[in-house]
Amino acid sequence: MGETDAAGAAERAREAVERAVRELVEASARTETLAEFVPGRRVLGMPRAPRMHVVGPVWRLGVLLLDADGRLYATGRVVRAERAVRRSIPAESVAEQRAYRAAAVKGGIPEGETVVFDAEPLSIEPDALVVGDGPLRLIPRDEGPVVGVRWNPAFADAALPLDAYLAERVDLLVHPPQGA
Repeated sequence: MGETDAAGAAERAREAVERAVRELVEASARTETLAEFVPGRRVLGMPRAPRMHVVGPVWRLGVLLLDADGRLYATGRVVRAERAVRRSIPAESVAEQRAYRAAAVKGGIPEGETVVFDAEPLSIEPDALVVGDGPLRLIPRDEGPVVGVRWNPAFADAALPLDAYLAERVDLLVHPPQGA
């Protein structure tokens, strides 16, 4: 794969992302909150509880997050904002999940809101696509390489072209199946 092949694939990927943003905005599709987890710390000697810092709204499209500016992120951890409640905690993982939920509310995110954090920004630049670290990578096709989405990290060949992946995920978000 040559440099021009990768550049052409990256340009087509940017067009697919722009098209997806346009469709999601026009449909007023449901967004979720992208946040950054800020661990607890001391400020002037006083303990400050962990909290989530809001980055902005995003659309969750499977393994990808997309914001209104066309930036892509790898989906990180997902929680629903919920006030801290004293309960007996059977497992450390449950306690950790509850702490993240409470941190979201502490950060000013309304209760019940879906929050995504630990999301890694993704690049559609040709150099990043050739490396293929993360869910985006170049996949070879007869007509030339295309940007693909590896939707299942357990399978090396589980990659779909980005334009088809986005079209399917946007359609599911804009027209959810009955009962979803």
